[in-house]
Amino acid sequence: MEAINEFLAILISYTEWIMLFLVIGGGIFLAFYSRFKPYRYFRHAIGITAGKYDDPNDPGEVSHLQALSSAVAATVGLGNISGVAIAIYMGGPGVVFWIWVTAIIGMCIKFYSCSLAIMFRDTDSDGKLQGGPMYYITQGMGNKAKPLAIFFCIAGLVGFLGVFTVNQFTQTFWNVVEPNESISNLGEFNWKLIIGIVLSIITSFVIFGGLQKIAKVATAIVPFMVLLYFLAVLIIMVMNPSDILPSFQLIFSEAFNLKTAMAGGFWGLVILGVRRAVFSNEAGLGSAPMYHGQSKTNEPIQEGLVSMLGPFIDTIIVCTLTAIVIILSGAYLEAENNGILMTLIAFEKSLFGYGDVLLMFIVSAFALSTLFTYSYYGTKCLSFLTNAKIGKVFNIYYVATITFAAVASVDLVINLIDLAYALMCIPNMIAVLYLAPKVNQQMKIYFEKKEHGRA
Repeated sequence: MEAINEFLAILISYTEWIMLFLVIGGGIFLAFYSRFKPYRYFRHAIGITAGKYDDPNDPGEVSHLQALSSAVAATVGLGNISGVAIAIYMGGPGVVFWIWVTAIIGMCIKFYSCSLAIMFRDTDSDGKLQGGPMYYITQGMGNKAKPLAIFFCIAGLVGFLGVFTVNQFTQTFWNVVEPNESISNLGEFNWKLIIGIVLSIITSFVIFGGLQKIAKVATAIVPFMVLLYFLAVLIIMVMNPSDILPSFQLIFSEAFNLKTAMAGGFWGLVILGVRRAVFSNEAGLGSAPMYHGQSKTNEPIQEGLVSMLGPFIDTIIVCTLTAIVIILSGAYLEAENNGILMTLIAFEKSLFGYGDVLLMFIVSAFALSTLFTYSYYGTKCLSFLTNAKIGKVFNIYYVATITFAAVASVDLVINLIDLAYALMCIPNMIAVLYLAPKVNQQMKIYFEKKEHGRA
């Protein structure tokens, strides 16, 4: 395991620079190329999500809200709780600023990629309508680009495993419940293995039900868990009002402070922010277009606008809430290892000694919703590489890796997912940048129609 972890770390050192160039450089290019129009229609995006422009006769499987909820269910999760803690642990409070920058840029990347997911839909071997990077690569760029689509899907078979979520949920349960002490009278067991098996069973009940079931469960869980987390953080902030502004000031002052860049100087700090932001909102990764490509709509630009809300919700709002609690509680100065422990310390200190228990319940909801939605991504990748019937086999492999992740080390899991994400970003961002002119053509038509009251 240690040798594998070292090998993964070496590979990441090469791939992360390509990811940095494509996500930050490509995202900035798209923002200017779009003349910042998607950002100016933020309010319109909310109206679309609320169902104001829905047409039940449009092709697709799920509504705008269900597509957004499912995509956000995959992104608003432990990446927003332990992912932020990992970033602050490795790079200090200043890394949060670079998470914000990447999220704002990521909104434009999501707009383009999810618009393409509707523009270039295709049917699978079962005759069902499908969308996502592998389809806009092959349909938009032509068969000559099919190796890029295959590369994306192979990386996705690793990147779309729920290993990080399971690993961090297990750490949460372990630190809060302390099974070796609290329930040791039941006997000597490998409790982490038992947690992995239980999560595998629960996940199986949902993911083998298909997209419709996943979308319904995600739509029910996501609003509740975000609201509960928001209320918990709001209580902490109300109880510590004098510490809020200094926390933000610390983020800005440390963002350009080389001494806090513990992971390789200033650029190490920036890369940490990009890594954790991509992990948080998955902008540039190509996952969200798979869900948004299933939306009931004939308007690519509408779906692109809806998808922009994802990075705003899960990174600008949820990640910021986590960061502020960690900073104002002083937990970032106390935790001695990576992951969820830092956030647990912050909640326990800030909520009368019971905050860690509340966080465990919130983390449970985050973890389950993420596990349910991630399986769908991997199924689509394997289906594209083979066919829809064989693609369903991914769920068996997916459930098996849940048990493995429960007992694996956090460093191995982080490196495995970071590498897979970097590799997925490369083909997806190449396609998005190449096909951006086609999105601009559709954008011009759609916004002209809207200005004349026809959209």
